[in-house]
Amino acid sequence: YPLIDTIRLSLYRADDTGQTHFVGLANFVILLTDPVWAAPFWNAFRNNLVFFAIHIVVQTSIGLALASLLSLPNLKGASVYRTLLFMPTMLSVVIIGFIWQLILSPLWGVAKGFLSTFGLASLFHPWLGQESTALITVSLISVWQFVGIPMILIYAALINIPDDLIDAASVDGAPAFHVFWQIRLPLIYPTLGVVSILTFVGNFNAFDLIYAMKGAQAGPNYHTDILGTFFYRTFFGYQLSPGSPTMGAAVATMMLLIILVGVLFYLFGVQRKLQHHLA
Repeated sequence: YPLIDTIRLSLYRADDTGQTHFVGLANFVILLTDPVWAAPFWNAFRNNLVFFAIHIVVQTSIGLALASLLSLPNLKGASVYRTLLFMPTMLSVVIIGFIWQLILSPLWGVAKGFLSTFGLASLFHPWLGQESTALITVSLISVWQFVGIPMILIYAALINIPDDLIDAASVDGAPAFHVFWQIRLPLIYPTLGVVSILTFVGNFNAFDLIYAMKGAQAGPNYHTDILGTFFYRTFFGYQLSPGSPTMGAAVATMMLLIILVGVLFYLFGVQRKLQHHLA
């Protein structure tokens, strides 16, 4: 019901008296073409694409590497490492945002002192406060927190690969790298696909970390603004700007359509190719 009601509300507009009137797709036309609305919407959409790209490349790669190491049969303390690596995922996003703000603060953060210990103080910059680095920094913090999810999913897929396949390749003299690249990796393609679509849906629904670290205005100068924070300002308003539930519903519906297109692309494009590859 909330989903249907959101779509219904996006087709209405409120007048000065607060009464809503049916306007069809007019809210979407305004959102996509009116410079007042289109500029922040497309800015948030572009930032969301960057946010997702960093996650899909960095988070998936690190998750794959960690899962591969944890699946080594002779690794001692693997369960301890798994727990430690997954722990940030279980922490509150507010706590994560507050801790990293303290660490990266140019006034009282420990990052500058840590780099100074190794003679690298010149490399430190107020990454969260610079327009060119704020989004990348927040994205990498999010990667650090949630890398445990793809790691566990890929790890579960790796340990379910039959040992006979690995043993046969080893007997034939295949190096460990070739065993991983030509046998283990192709067998976990479906899991990597699931990780990708979960990352896509999660990133285009993201809101809490950006809000916890940069506020509803997603500074500096909206350079960390993504669709979630743009929706929040549109629907609820912020500071002196009043909110518009009907335009907020239009933004939420656009977010739904973007996610739906991504999921359908995965189901009818990527997944079919994976099934054909494994057939």
